[in-house]
Amino acid sequence: MLVRCAPRCASKLRVPLSRSRPRINHPQCRRFSMPSAGASQSATPSSTAMLAPFVNELDRIAPSFKVHGSQIRVLQTPIEFYETLKDKIRNAENRIFLSTLYIGKSEKELIAVLQQTLRAKPHVKLSILTDALRGTREAPDPSSASLLAPLISEFGPDRVEIRMYHTPNLTGLRKKYIPKRINEGWGLQHMKLYGVDDEIILSGANLSSDYFTNRQDRYHLFSSRDITEYFSNIHDAISSLSFLVKPAKSASGFQLTWPETNAAVSPLSDPKQFITESTSLLSGLISPKTAPVTALDQTPVEKRDTSVYMLAQFSQLLKPDTSTELPAISHVLKTLESPVYAKSSWTFTAGYFNPAPSLTKLLLSTASHNNTVITASPFANGFYKSPGVSGLLPDAYTLLARRFLRAVHHNKREASTVLREWRKGTVGEPGGWTYHAKGLWVTLPENKNPSISLIGSSNYTKRSYSLDLEANALIVTENEGLKRRLGEEQRWLKENTEVVTRDDFARTERRVGLKVRIAMMLVRLSGGAL
Repeated sequence: MLVRCAPRCASKLRVPLSRSRPRINHPQCRRFSMPSAGASQSATPSSTAMLAPFVNELDRIAPSFKVHGSQIRVLQTPIEFYETLKDKIRNAENRIFLSTLYIGKSEKELIAVLQQTLRAKPHVKLSILTDALRGTREAPDPSSASLLAPLISEFGPDRVEIRMYHTPNLTGLRKKYIPKRINEGWGLQHMKLYGVDDEIILSGANLSSDYFTNRQDRYHLFSSRDITEYFSNIHDAISSLSFLVKPAKSASGFQLTWPETNAAVSPLSDPKQFITESTSLLSGLISPKTAPVTALDQTPVEKRDTSVYMLAQFSQLLKPDTSTELPAISHVLKTLESPVYAKSSWTFTAGYFNPAPSLTKLLLSTASHNNTVITASPFANGFYKSPGVSGLLPDAYTLLARRFLRAVHHNKREASTVLREWRKGTVGEPGGWTYHAKGLWVTLPENKNPSISLIGSSNYTKRSYSLDLEANALIVTENEGLKRRLGEEQRWLKENTEVVTRDDFARTERRVGLKVRIAMMLVRLSGGAL
């Protein structure tokens, strides 16, 4: 049940971030320069010079921090991710903030770890942000909301805050009649930010048992006070635009309220005004000119060899849309069109393969060679044999992958770009895994390992760039150790892949039926997206 919370119930909520918050400038130590126009064509430009065309424009697109490459740790497996997350929570001293699509309704161990820390350390505060549609989908049966509400009962609203974001795109008759299993196609809180004190894990993984055991994703741990504080500000801002979860004696065990202290009106009562007020709050947070940039890290300036760009895609909340992720990735790919990058290579991956049309065009326009796209095999798709309409999704993504290969052929890029499907067993069978990783790696000419990598929640789809809330980090580095770790991550993900071709998709067992095509068309016509 949605009710409006009286002011006295909201007195302890965080104050919305001010757009006039002073920016604290810190030395950026830009050491990149453009290749000399008079340089010999036979000479190989340095990595510093090769990176210059990327960073010069990225500095205008998004806020960034300089760190040492050793401050970024690349995790590989779901188990390593889960154990690292629990370890960080157990050792928390001040704060824990978790932004995710949902927390699995049966994740009692994770809840127990949070409880143990809160009980042992009275100064630690916990803030959790999930999506309202996904987090309450099963109610009044057990759900994310009913799992989390008891934390508030035990530790009080001063120490524990649970927020659930609701898209302004799903209201009225659309909200009433679209089935719960597919209503998330109209927009979600999709950020995956797992912050503890002054460290943060950026990932595409949600917080449920499959993401902790047999669902392959990507996970980067940033040991940086500045980066963590920045994403904490983003977490706080979206929380101030979200419903507050309160314990209740109802069958569901919770209620959603809209505090008077929120930064905007409820998206369900006035979607247009909600977007207007959201724009006022968020636009200043993501602009490189006005973002609240801190200078907290103790790393000596001369050792900062890695730039980390803070990217956000908040299209549904910004009018005009000033999101930074799509412009940043578009710039990286456009830069690779230059002949000087002919010996570069890229790897692009998305578990749900449906890149925005503009990205497909850019991927196929680069001068790079030895390029790889990795996506989930239908047998590694999280919706494989799912009940109801969602069971059509693996075939829908098969159709989209087939269309991509058709575009590769049309653009005469078959010699430079291959599509690989990731599979480790079969979903639902013993030893079967699903694939949910997403990202981009760029390796410069004459380099073995990537210098550029994109990590975060985005699936790089039309939906990501119009309906969902996404948070990402674009890493640009000259640190050889970090480049090696990024290369290892890239090779690790390729280990369970096989190349698929147009001939493979032409086989009878890979053909997609009319039902799937009609369902895709209906979702598109009704304003949703895959």
